Amino acid sequence: METYGKVLMYAIPVFLLLVIFEKWYGWKKGNDTVDVMDMISSLMSGITNVTKDVLGLSVAVISYGWMLEHLALTKIENSIWVIFISFMALDFSGYWIHRIQHKTNIFWNAHIIHHSSEEFNLACALRQSISVFFKIFTFFLLPAALLGVPGEVIAIVAPLHLFMQFWYHTQHIGRMGWLEHFIVTPSHHRVHHAINPEYMDKNYSQIFIFWDKLFGSFQEEKKEIPPVYGITRPAATWNPIKINFQHLWLLTRDAWHAKNWSDKFRIWFMPTGWRPNDVEEKFPVYKINDVYHFEKYKPKHTKGLALWAVIQLVLMLPYLFFLFGNIASIGSPGIFYYGLFIFLTVYALTELMDGSRYAPVWEILKGCYGIWLMIDQQGWFGAEKISGIIPPIIFSLQLIGIATSIYFTQLRKRLNLN
Repeated sequence: METYGKVLMYAIPVFLLLVIFEKWYGWKKGNDTVDVMDMISSLMSGITNVTKDVLGLSVAVISYGWMLEHLALTKIENSIWVIFISFMALDFSGYWIHRIQHKTNIFWNAHIIHHSSEEFNLACALRQSISVFFKIFTFFLLPAALLGVPGEVIAIVAPLHLFMQFWYHTQHIGRMGWLEHFIVTPSHHRVHHAINPEYMDKNYSQIFIFWDKLFGSFQEEKKEIPPVYGITRPAATWNPIKINFQHLWLLTRDAWHAKNWSDKFRIWFMPTGWRPNDVEEKFPVYKINDVYHFEKYKPKHTKGLALWAVIQLVLMLPYLFFLFGNIASIGSPGIFYYGLFIFLTVYALTELMDGSRYAPVWEILKGCYGIWLMIDQQGWFGAEKISGIIPPIIFSLQLIGIATSIYFTQLRKRLNLN
């Protein structure tokens, strides 16, 4: 956790700079693909995801270490070939995990957040799940385990493999010639994120596109069919925590309402989107039927609220970097108290962005919790040792946050922004 936290301290600024650059580039070229509120929602999703990962809030049902110890047929010494083999094993595993997530109701919940943006840009690449608490697909790394690829190599290559999937989430790069035959390009991934009937459930590959061509799931982007992005049952919220559990909640409700006991059980493992006939009839859920004519989720807001959301995002960064850089010194259970504060901050801000009347309630809850943490810690998790002014600043920010949330909520009512 500590090592990954330190890696993120370097990776996050790079990702943010690239997101900002894409926004500037699109504006300059007259093709801005980055909506500010959507971008904030995506980045807040990324914040919750990396916080969850750093806190280690998930466990592997079958660990790679166990497979390596009990199933390895040979042992490979560290070399460039070991790195290559582990990278290919991760890419093969990633393809099948990705495909299963798209094809099965219960596993779609872990991936829906990534597709929830109705835009397609670098920021939406950071929409990653927090709903996975049990990792059950480690067995797809069986080829690497059989070959005896060391666990430490997998641990090093895995983040690199993940970070390499960032760059192709953009509309500003067209077809890439001969590279289209070998690697996943922006064109391939635009197809994957599209909800056009011609593009649905295609191009699952993560780095090398030949997995799709090999297993029959490849679709090239066509000029006459511009991709339309999002999910067919729109999330209709900027709150990434809500989005992470929307599908799971729908499945739970459907299982409860289903009259047939077999439906109550099989709904979880049926193809994504399947619902029992009796439930679908009594409890209809809005679904986009015409992907070329639907209204994107864009609740009305003032420019001041958009600016405040950007400021809140910027203010989140010192909190994150302090946590990631001081995991060991903060210790347990302190890191989990800290993580809860970050999650409450994200929830309160995105509720305000949604125009929820309960946004001030969440902000008050977050502010009171933050103040309680300072009282309990007699500072801020040791940050007062760096500078004694840090706790007073954090205390003031809680009060400002509460006042600002109340102000924008009341302003929304006065301007009738519904």
